[in-house]
Amino acid sequence: MEDDAPVIYGLEFQIHIIDFDDENNIINKNVLLHRAGEIWHISASPADKGVLATCYNKTADSKVLTCAAVWRMPAELEPGGHESPEDAASPAHALELLCHLDHPARGSTACVAWEPAGDGKRVISLADNHLLLWDLQESSSQALLASSASLEGKGQLKFTTGRWSPHHSCTQVATANDTAVRGWDTRTMSQIYCIENAHGQLVRDLDFNPNKQYCLASCGDDCRVKFWDTRKVTEPVRTLEEHSHWVWNVRYNHSHDQLVLTASSDSRVILSNMASISSEPFGHLVDDDDLSDQEERRPEEKSQEPPQDSVIATYEEHEDSVYAVEWAAADPWLFASLSYDGRLVVNRVPRALKYRILL
Repeated sequence: MEDDAPVIYGLEFQIHIIDFDDENNIINKNVLLHRAGEIWHISASPADKGVLATCYNKTADSKVLTCAAVWRMPAELEPGGHESPEDAASPAHALELLCHLDHPARGSTACVAWEPAGDGKRVISLADNHLLLWDLQESSSQALLASSASLEGKGQLKFTTGRWSPHHSCTQVATANDTAVRGWDTRTMSQIYCIENAHGQLVRDLDFNPNKQYCLASCGDDCRVKFWDTRKVTEPVRTLEEHSHWVWNVRYNHSHDQLVLTASSDSRVILSNMASISSEPFGHLVDDDDLSDQEERRPEEKSQEPPQDSVIATYEEHEDSVYAVEWAAADPWLFASLSYDGRLVVNRVPRALKYRILL
């Protein structure tokens, strides 16, 4: 098998823990029962590998709501555990409920996002037009509503997604509702910026550049991916128009932020090289001050060609809408995508590009 060949795995219902053996291109799995309901969103704690949150459908008073809860998986099934796949579907492997993320005034929960740093005790949830900040306390067995904010205005305003900023001591959150993107200060739960009409249609996803402050990516139903400086929100810094249908996901690489993944209902995953707006445009880390201080550069640095943005690769192993794409936490050159039909595809950054970045 070629080194860059994709690995494809068919998902069924419930929660699947995938262990990918990169050396042998083998996938092992464990399965967890999620009896609470059909899952619409899932997020893992960055501080505790055995804890995760789900948003799931629940019927109450003849109405279907999307609820949220925090769970712990059995210790033997945590990533790095040694449970055999044959035993994983046993009813004994149900999740342990730690706490519900409930609020009397909330509606359906769109997503749950964990604070990216710290001890994993703070999460936000987005329920209709409510932004809720939860404190999971020391035991994680009870969630306290620490603070909240709400969208105000005419019509049915609802949040669709949200992301913590890894910068600013993790005190900022970006949210999307309809075509707008908003920034919030979690200390006061007040709005700090708003990008009106960020997209021509619904905004589907957001992601912060992990290595550069103020840099935010968004994508939506207008088939576009846009890159913003949250200090100057009148116009995007860059716009990608490579997809032919709704763009569901945009993800920066955790280590090399010029690498950006997007997933779309056009059944494709696209890997782009956004070198011109990355933190390492000339092969090394620089900050904004370095880039703006052109007068002090050596002549050979001034004459260097500016980096060019480009599409690195288009992945077409999916036969249906691609709803999610994520970089591997432990390997910056590995990523996975998931489509509506339950197909999970594991791919790698092309080897030639990997070596060019490293060298």
